[in-house]
Amino acid sequence: MTLFAILLATLAAGIGSVWLAAALMRLGWLAGHDATGRGQREQHLLSLAAGALLATAFMHLLPEALESSAGAKPLLATLLGGVVFFFLLDKAELWHHGHEHHQGHAHHGHGAHGHDEHDAHGHAHGPHARQHSGGWTLLAGDSVHCFGDGVLIASAFMADLRLGAIAALSVLAHEVPHHISDLVVLRQTSDNRRAALVKVSLAGAVTTLGGLIGWWLVERLAGSLPFFLVVASSSFIYVALADLIPQLQRRMGARETVVQVAWLLGGMLLVSMVSLASAELGHAH
Repeated sequence: MTLFAILLATLAAGIGSVWLAAALMRLGWLAGHDATGRGQREQHLLSLAAGALLATAFMHLLPEALESSAGAKPLLATLLGGVVFFFLLDKAELWHHGHEHHQGHAHHGHGAHGHDEHDAHGHAHGPHARQHSGGWTLLAGDSVHCFGDGVLIASAFMADLRLGAIAALSVLAHEVPHHISDLVVLRQTSDNRRAALVKVSLAGAVTTLGGLIGWWLVERLAGSLPFFLVVASSSFIYVALADLIPQLQRRMGARETVVQVAWLLGGMLLVSMVSLASAELGHAH
C-alpha cells in the first residue's frame, strides 16, 4: 500500500506538475507581465508554493521528526547541516554555470550578457538560464532535483501516509512555476513544443525513480527516518527562503502586497486542508 502511494504521488508531483505547467501556459493563464518581466500570475504561484513548502516543513515534517526518540539536538543539527548543504549545492551549480559562461566568452569574444542571468538563476527559474547549452544541462539538473524530491516524498510516506500526501502536494506546488521556466527555455531553443513537453516530462519522471530508491533505502534504515524527515524539511525551507521568496521581494503597491500575502497564506491553508482530508480518510479506513 505504501509503495503504491509513493509511486502515485511521485508521478503526480513529477509528471503531473509538468503537464499542469503546460496546461496553464496553453490556456494563457500566465499571460501578462509586470515591470520586472515576470507574470503576476506566476508570482502568485510562487507565493502559493512558498507558503506550502514552509507549512509542510514547520507544521508537519519537523514536528513528526521531533516526536521521535532521536532527540531534538541531533535533529536540529541535521536541519542546520541540511540547509548549509543545499546552500553549497546551489553555490556549486552557480559556479559551474558561471565557469561555462566565462569559457564561452573566452572562445567567442566579449558578448552582451552580464552576470545577471546567473545571479538570478537559483533553481533554474531564470528564463534565460542555461539557454546556451540547448537545454540539456537544464534537463540534467532538473533530473537530479526531481530524484531528490522523490526520495523526500518517499521518506514522508514511510513515516505517515498523510505526511506523504502533504509533502507530494508541496513538491507539486513548487515544481509548477519551475517547469514553466523550463518549458519557456526549451521553447526558445526549439520550435517543437511537443518535444519540449516530452523532455521536461522525462526529467519529471525521475521523481518516481527517486521515490523507489527512497522507499528501498528508508525501509532498510528505519531508525534513521526522523533524520530523513529533517533533511526533507531543510530542503523545503531552503527552496522557499533562498529561491522562491527572493523572487517575490520587489517594490509593489499595497493592493499587490495584500494579494501576494494572501497567496502565501493560501499555500499554508492548502497544506492544512490536505492534512485534514487525509486524516479523515485515514479514520474512515
